[in-house]
Amino acid sequence: MTPEDFPKTFAAAFAAQDSAALVGMLTTDAQVVTLTGAVAEDAAQAGKVFRQEFAGIFAAAKLVTGRNRLRVLGPGLAVVHQLYVVIGARDEAGRTLPRFGAATTAVLLATAKGWLVVSLTLSSLT
Repeated sequence: MTPEDFPKTFAAAFAAQDSAALVGMLTTDAQVVTLTGAVAEDAAQAGKVFRQEFAGIFAAAKLVTGRNRLRVLGPGLAVVHQLYVVIGARDEAGRTLPRFGAATTAVLLATAKGWLVVSLTLSSLT
């Protein structure tokens, strides 16, 4: 994965509710804040949070990519700001929620394993 690939790769893994693929995009010590406000201090904890969210609110959710901005901060370091529309999220009773906007900010680092996310913050825009 490259920084340019990140938005669509992330959206595809999210749509597949593939927590393992999402964790595979992270460094082991990555910090993650999810759309539900959960905070994970490492990749293993992020995997647990993703699995919980995919068993609940995001069990049938998809991310539709919108505008993005990639900023290369130096050799091997980039920030990706991505806008998404979240569709298919469900409330506690299983009812489909209205679509809503979300933003993702990801800091990516080039490693021996390729580009990985060291910090990921997802925010609701509504």
